[in-house]
Amino acid sequence: MALKRRQKLSPAFSMASMTDLIFLLLIFFMITSTLVSPNAIKVLLPQGKQQTSAKPLTRVIIDKELNYYGGFGNEKEQRLDLAALTPFLQDCAEREPEMYVALYADETVPYGEIVKILNIANENKFKMVLATRPPENY
Repeated sequence: MALKRRQKLSPAFSMASMTDLIFLLLIFFMITSTLVSPNAIKVLLPQGKQQTSAKPLTRVIIDKELNYYGGFGNEKEQRLDLAALTPFLQDCAEREPEMYVALYADETVPYGEIVKILNIANENKFKMVLATRPPENY
């Protein structure tokens, strides 16, 4: 009696379904990343004739309730008080010495509040950019 050898059948693994899944996930994340708003804090900016070409790395936001927010790079903005704003900006400057600070202030913010931020930047020799929205006539 001849012994029959049992052949081990290994399951065949197809990469086609895996690559389809990876491409679907890639497309999903590409589409959802374009829908993400860089500024989660609603600020109605004043109009300006030109937009700045400098890419600010640090953001300071003043909303209409005069709340201060600060953000660095891709980090989410965090609420700050005026006393904590200077150390926050100094910390950002240590991380990136050639940074620009973009100031996003609502249209209703009194000019004195904007000057406070500009004075902090001037005392610490930070480069400031005032953010505006583009004119609606274009």
